[in-house]
Amino acid sequence: MSSETVELRGHIIDSLILPKVLDEILTRGAKFKIAEIKIGQNRVDQSYARIEVAADSGETLDELLLRLRQHGAEVIERADVQLAAAPADGVFPDDFYVTTNQQTFIRTGGQELEVRPALMDCGIVVDSAAKTAEAVKFHEVKRGVQVVIGQKGIRVAPVQRSTSRSEGFEFITTNISVEQPKSAVIRETALEFKRARSTGGKTLLVSGPAVVHTGAAEHLERVIRGGHVDVLVAGNALAVHDIENALFGTSLGMNIDGASLTARGHENHMRAINAIRRAGSIPAAVESGVLTKGIMHACVKHGVQFVLAGSIRDEGPLPDVITDSIAAQEAIRENVDGVTIALLMATMLHSMAVASVLPASVKTLCVDINPAAVSKLTDPQNFQALGLVTDVELFLRELAQHLDGSLGDGTRAA
Repeated sequence: MSSETVELRGHIIDSLILPKVLDEILTRGAKFKIAEIKIGQNRVDQSYARIEVAADSGETLDELLLRLRQHGAEVIERADVQLAAAPADGVFPDDFYVTTNQQTFIRTGGQELEVRPALMDCGIVVDSAAKTAEAVKFHEVKRGVQVVIGQKGIRVAPVQRSTSRSEGFEFITTNISVEQPKSAVIRETALEFKRARSTGGKTLLVSGPAVVHTGAAEHLERVIRGGHVDVLVAGNALAVHDIENALFGTSLGMNIDGASLTARGHENHMRAINAIRRAGSIPAAVESGVLTKGIMHACVKHGVQFVLAGSIRDEGPLPDVITDSIAAQEAIRENVDGVTIALLMATMLHSMAVASVLPASVKTLCVDINPAAVSKLTDPQNFQALGLVTDVELFLRELAQHLDGSLGDGTRAA
C-alpha cells in the first residue's frame, strides 16, 4: 500500500473543502487518517488539517493526489517540479501536468512561482532563467521548451468562501431551477455589477441571438448605456440579428414588436450584413450614421470592447467577425484580464469557450432557458460558475431595472 501526507489550510470548513477532500479519498477506495486538525474559533480564522492518505497502488495514489490538489491539498514533501522538453512544436511531453483555472504555483530551484494566467486545459512552460511559469495551449508550445510533468512540486490555491457576508454571491449555493424564485439572484447580480464598477473591476457578457429574438435587446442596451459592461463576447448571429432589428425592426424576418412575419422578411438579415459590409465595419457604420441604435451601436458609443467569434454556419459574415478559431480564442483571452464578474446568456458554445479561459476567481452566472445548457456550463471543473434557468428577456429586464434604479431592492418585477 502507498501513502502520502497532505495538508489543507484556509477556510476549509465553511468552504466545504475538508468534506470534499475526504469524499474524494473514500470514493476512490482509499483510506485516510486525520493526523492533526485545528479549527478556527472565529469566522475570520483559518483552519488547518494534516491527513495521511493511503491507496492500494502508487498509480491510484498519484491519481488521487491530483484530484486532492484541485481542492488545495498540498503534499508535505517540498519537492521541485519535474521538467521535460517538448518533443515538437505543438506537442507536450508525456505525462505533462494539465492545469485548471484555479490559482496554481510551482516550486523550482527552491522557490515558488505563480503560474500565469490561471487557465484550464493547458500545460505549464517554465523559463528557469526568467523565473516564469506560463500556462500555454497546444498551439503555443515550441520544441525544446521545458514543460512541467508529473505531480510533484505543484500547489493549487482553491477559491474559498469569503468571510464577509457582504459578498453578493455568497448566499447562492446551487443552480436556481425554473420553478424557483429568481428575483434575489438577479438583485445580487446587479449588486455585483455595481461593485465591479466601483472597485475598478471589469464586467464581461457573453450573449447569443436569443437576446434579440426574445425582445431583450432593449434591456441589454440599457445595461450597456449605464456603463455596466466592459467586454461583450458573441458570435456573428447576435450582431447580425441585432443590426437587422435596428435597421428593419425584425429578427430572422419576424417582427419583434408584433411577433408576426414580415413580407420578404427572410431577406432582412442578408441586407443587414450587406449594409455593414458596405460601411466597412460595425464602428464605421455607427460613425457614418448607417447604424443608429441597437446593442452593437451601444457598444461602439460606450467604448465596450466586443469580440465576435465566428463559426462554420455563419452567413456573411460581418467584417468584424474573427473567423480563425485560434485567433478568436486569443482575442477572448486578451480581454479577460481584470474581469471580476461574467454573465453568460443564451449561448452554450460561446459561453463554454469563455468559461474555459476565466480564472476561478471570476464570479460567473450562466443564464439559459435550457436546464441542460446550464448544467453543462456549471460543470464542477469550472469551480466558480453558478446557473439560473429562466427566460433571458425576463432576466435582463429585471437586471436593467435594478441597475438603473427603476426597481427597488424590495420590489419584484413582473
